[in-house]
Amino acid sequence: MKTLEKVSQFAGSTFAVWVLLFAALSFYLPGGFTWIAPYIVPLLGIIMFGMGLTLSKQDFQEVFKRPKDVAIGVGVQFTLMPLLAFLLVTILPVSTEVAVGVILVGCCPGGTSSNVMTYLSKGDTALSVSITAVSTLLAPLFTPLLVWVFASQWLPVSAGDLFASIVKVVLIPILLGLIVQAIFKNKVQATVKALPLVSVISIVAIVAAVVSVNQSQIAETGAAIFAIVVHNLLGYLAGYCLGKLFNMEPAKQRAISIEVGMQNSGLGASLAAVHFNPLAAVPSAIFSVWHNISGPIIATIFRKQKDADTKDTNQNHIKSA
Repeated sequence: MKTLEKVSQFAGSTFAVWVLLFAALSFYLPGGFTWIAPYIVPLLGIIMFGMGLTLSKQDFQEVFKRPKDVAIGVGVQFTLMPLLAFLLVTILPVSTEVAVGVILVGCCPGGTSSNVMTYLSKGDTALSVSITAVSTLLAPLFTPLLVWVFASQWLPVSAGDLFASIVKVVLIPILLGLIVQAIFKNKVQATVKALPLVSVISIVAIVAAVVSVNQSQIAETGAAIFAIVVHNLLGYLAGYCLGKLFNMEPAKQRAISIEVGMQNSGLGASLAAVHFNPLAAVPSAIFSVWHNISGPIIATIFRKQKDADTKDTNQNHIKSA
């Protein structure tokens, strides 16, 4: 079990490398990964089940301890990010399917990788986890509604069908995870250590499947890549600025910034594959790859900022003494 735990920790710490590696492999050797495409939805269900296993009472208690902080993060996630996605695909010359795909990701809740990046940035990890949990649980309601509002002018959108899909692949697996955790507490604690490995394999497989199926279209979607990069960076900036606007302490500012900037692109890919043209899943795949480039970069910048602030504070204390 210790060996599995070490392998799992290694997989979690090198997550970005695996996503980039298999995204490249599936792009240049698509035939080796297309077989995964039918399993995208079950793979996302596995990830959400694992999330349910890791959630604790403390995560939900945190929501009630500081509802304002959580509400800011969740509120921006479901208002500003869909609006930014809509504005970008309206301005840029993207196809109908890509426009819907970008909006779909913009309407998704935060992804679990944001929690890891917040931790690496020395941000408020408890706040990040709480925002992810709440936004994910609210996704069956808000994501279909927002996609219908912003994307229906490009393609027909059935909010009811999207709601049913999100309940099936997000809400039910999370609830099952919570139930299993409540019944088999001690046994679950032992298996939770292996979850990073399971999540990494599942997310990498989803990215590889989407990239392989849409290899030729990805090569032609430069505007989509630009939209995704700008959407992500504006999310980081908006979250950070809002944290400052509401006079949050620096650790909270970092958490809000990363939480707002990173979406659950696995959910976006699953919904696109089931409800829209396969090309609509391309933005989600590109998001997955780009998030694992920008996430470590922003985490490093924030961590260095934190270290610099700590050093300045210590020097001021020495001078005053």
